[in-house]
This record gives sequence, C-alpha cells and structure tokens, in this order.
Amino acid sequence: MSVLRAGLIQMTAGDDPAANLPATEALIREAAGKGATLILTPEVTNCVSSSRSHQREVLRHEGEDETLAALRALAAELGIWLLIGSLAVKTEDADGRFANRSFLVSPEGAITARYDKMHMFDVEISESESYRESAGYRPGERAVVAQAGEACLGLSVCYDLRFAKLYRALAQAGAQILTVPAAFSPVSGAAHWEVLLRARAIETGCFVLAPAQCGQHPAGRGKPRETWGHSLAVAPWGEVLADGGDATGAIIVDLDLAEVAQARQRIPSLTHDRSFEGPSQDA
Repeated sequence: MSVLRAGLIQMTAGDDPAANLPATEALIREAAGKGATLILTPEVTNCVSSSRSHQREVLRHEGEDETLAALRALAAELGIWLLIGSLAVKTEDADGRFANRSFLVSPEGAITARYDKMHMFDVEISESESYRESAGYRPGERAVVAQAGEACLGLSVCYDLRFAKLYRALAQAGAQILTVPAAFSPVSGAAHWEVLLRARAIETGCFVLAPAQCGQHPAGRGKPRETWGHSLAVAPWGEVLADGGDATGAIIVDLDLAEVAQARQRIPSLTHDRSFEGPSQDA
C-alpha cells in the first residue's frame, strides 16, 4: 500500500459562515497543492459562536448550507477526499437544537458518510469558563466508520475524545485512522489534548488525525471564544508526527497504513477483551 498524504487544516473561524468560507477554501487548496489527498478541517468549520440566537439566524439545514455545498464542489475540483470536521447545522428537532455534524466527501463531491457528535460538552472548567453544549445541540446516537480510498476512517468530534470505548469500537470495526476534529478549550487543551490523542492511538493501534480551531475567534455577537490549536497527527505506536502549534495553516503528514497492522501485531490488545462482572462493593 502506498503512503497516504494527509493535510490537517488549522483555522480561526468566526461567527459569520460566509466570511469563514474563503479562508477555509484557501487552506484546503494549500494542502492539496502540497500533495495531500485526504484533507481534514476542524470542528464547527462554518461557525464558531457562543450565541444561540445568532446561530439560529446564520445556520442552515444541511441541504441549504452554503459551506457544505462549496466544500463539496472544491473536493470534486481538487479530486480529494475531504473530511469536513464538523458543521453546525439546523435539524428538524422539535426543540430546535442543532447538530454538530461531520461529513466525509469523496473526490467526486459526494457525501459518503455523516457523523453527529455524540458526547456533549457540558462542563465548568473554571469560574469564568463553562459550556452547556446540550442546550444548543442534540447528541448523535450512532458510531460511524467509512472508507476513504484505501483507508478506513473512524469518525468522532472533539469531546468524544474522552470516551475511550467509542474508539475501541471504531478500531474493532475496521478503522485504521481515527479523526478527531476539535475546538478545544485552552485550559483543558494545555493539560489533556496531546496525552488523550496519544492514548487513543496507543489503545487502538490507529493513526489519529486531529485538526483544530485555534486562537481568538471573531464574534459579532455573544462572548468571543478562544481555542487551543495544536492540530496533531499521531502514529499507531503513539509518536506525535506533526503539531500545528498555535497558528493557522495546513499541516502535512505522510501515513504508511502498514504501521497499523504492525502495531496491532506487536500488542494485539484489540483481540484480548474479556467479559467481567461488577464492579460491586464487596463486604
């Protein structure tokens, strides 16, 4: 199997989808120009916003989303596999909540897989930084693996990273590359981002590709957000192959998928599951 060249897009999206699109397209073109045939964008590529009222005004249903339509056309033009890390899109849910949805787009521009983020970021990191993602987004219910050429991808989004059971299931279903597009908090990013990504790679024997939002995000309404950046590519044995730092750009990395089988042969833990009882509190 030939080496797969991947491109991780690190960007600083604001709360205006139309303003974000040209920068997104430029970075994807940059990655493709460097030979990447699988390109990944971060979480909420179209709109980073803390204002639910603003989101209701600017977000669209999947079939009407201009970012999705434009990026599908760009994938077809460039002949690349494109993992749109996620888009915030409207749903038909009665409570009006959005979906945080990842899309895999083929070199023909077709959507070949969708994944809705399952784990909602409802946390209080500090007195000044708290999130209640479930107030605006409804969680997905289905894990997804999808083929991108010769590579099998296991899809996830950001806070999913903390739930190891999901990644084990993806790997056991055939995933060779785990995708973790994110808009990570700077506080938890500094403490946990790299170690969690490396752990998921080591536990599963997968490559992990994690394109991220970074920096101070422009906001016309609502409280501005800041994200950690440091898009990472991690090998199946746990080595960090590339780190995007804290600036926007296209990070290029070459993946030899034979390393997946090699890592799993050395430590075949994916085949060593055992059922067990408990835990219980014994007297």
